[in-house]
Amino acid sequence: MIVTLAEFAAALPDGGRLAGLDAGTKTIGLATCDAGWSFASAHSTIARVKFSADLAQLRAFIAAERIKGLVLGLPLNMDGSDSPRTQSVRQLAKNLAVLDLPLMLWDERWSTQAVERAMIAEDLSRKTRAERVDRLAAAYILQGAIDALTRLPL
Repeated sequence: MIVTLAEFAAALPDGGRLAGLDAGTKTIGLATCDAGWSFASAHSTIARVKFSADLAQLRAFIAAERIKGLVLGLPLNMDGSDSPRTQSVRQLAKNLAVLDLPLMLWDERWSTQAVERAMIAEDLSRKTRAERVDRLAAAYILQGAIDALTRLPL
């Protein structure tokens, strides 16, 4: 079920580990956060094949990491309007309803650029940046969401 920020928090009153997803056309970057929603960490990347195979890998990840909710990056244009990729991510979100976990879409406008800049500042090679960008973007997305969740009034 796709939910708002407040609905997401209400669906998980006791917290629990969350997963951040950065869905691209070729890969899905994965990140996790602790049960107390303090910090997000980059986890891994799934090479996209077809939905059934991607779903099987996501299910294994969710089970292994004991994930209670999902935060999926939504690629909007800089003015907040839908981008060409927005519709495919919204469809992925609908398809992920089979996981029966709360799912929140999160604005990811700056995620890739932010992690790219940080990796360039660390003087990482293009190859290393390409290997890490999706999972680091997922962590950036998830950190933004958990920061907002922990600021909600009780």
